[in-house]
Amino acid sequence: MKLIIAIMRDSDTDIVSTALTSEGFRITSVASTGGFLRRGQTTAMIGVEDGQVEDALKIIRKTCTQPTPEDVRHTILFVMDVSHFDQY
Repeated sequence: MKLIIAIMRDSDTDIVSTALTSEGFRITSVASTGGFLRRGQTTAMIGVEDGQVEDALKIIRKTCTQPTPEDVRHTILFVMDVSHFDQY
């Protein structure tokens, strides 16, 4: 299992969340602030099976606003191994 952490602009949150959930992914979003994007942002956490990582990343890349030459960072993605998972 993998955990995708996507730090994105607030303006991208709804469209990314809708696109992911319509394809059966579960997403948890938290409003966040910090130095990555220096604007209003959201941190999304998406738990996926190993074989689903690329599909989820494609959706995120497709639905997030594309950067301009003056503003190169819109979304930061991390993919991490999950050693343990419980759901109850």
